[in-house]
Amino acid sequence: MTDTLSAVFAALADPTRRRILAMLLEDDMAVTDVAEPFEMSLAAVSKHLAILAAAGLISQEKRGRVKWCKLEPDALREASVWMVGFGLVEPVNLDAFERFLAEELGAGHATEGESVTRP
Repeated sequence: MTDTLSAVFAALADPTRRRILAMLLEDDMAVTDVAEPFEMSLAAVSKHLAILAAAGLISQEKRGRVKWCKLEPDALREASVWMVGFGLVEPVNLDAFERFLAEELGAGHATEGESVTRP
């Protein structure tokens, strides 16, 4: 497994980071807007964002005084190819992935330790 692939899987392992990715499916967001629904400090959310950025799953840019986050869905490609190699999953369909995340977030959030199965 490459270091990049390891970083992607490590980033996806955390439910908070998966929720952030789901939020960014809708549109780019300011860091403060990303942090708003979470019951944690802005510094803690920023650490999650840094992990997502290091994995290449999001990019961040400064627009004036505000830092914005943008989803980088192509970062999932290597992970998808790796999983497809085992015949366990089909190639990632980003539309289906978006629907899955919307359902996951709409049906209530899985707590840490719970597994969420794909429909």
